[in-house]
Amino acid sequence: MSVAQLIAELEALEVVDEREAASREATLGRLTWPGDPYDERADPRHVTASAFVVSSRGVILHRHRRLGIWVQPGGHVDAGEEPSAAALRECTEETGLVARHLDERVLHVDVHPGPRGHTHYDVRYVLVADPSDPCPPAGESPDVFWFDFASARERAEPSLVAALFKLEARVARARLFT
Repeated sequence: MSVAQLIAELEALEVVDEREAASREATLGRLTWPGDPYDERADPRHVTASAFVVSSRGVILHRHRRLGIWVQPGGHVDAGEEPSAAALRECTEETGLVARHLDERVLHVDVHPGPRGHTHYDVRYVLVADPSDPCPPAGESPDVFWFDFASARERAEPSLVAALFKLEARVARARLFT
């Protein structure tokens, strides 16, 4: 997906609250700056990718190693990588699970502080995995679990609650697990 395609997708994104609306506008602005919007070395304000991983068991959350908060898997977009591919890679790296995209549409967008004083303009996708137990590799957070949606909303970083409601609605519309 080119930057122009990501811009078009974000322009069409239905937002769920004021935070997501502000994040969408900020991300659209960031995507117009000169240079590579994904390059964390070029600018501490960069676009990242993450994934809400779902199965018949619910949604995956993990306790972030540095921040200590419960969030979805995600991280930086590598050079030459598409954000949707980065979301898949980060899922496998942080959970040990192999997943596939429900579709390659962005579900949600959020701007938030990242580690080391960075700002992350995070585009979030929906991935579907088998309901096996997560098995994160050494060096990743060992705290990775499936949660039903209600439990995920209780456990997650509060800024994720609206996104989790949006995710639950998308999963229900897709009739993945009925």
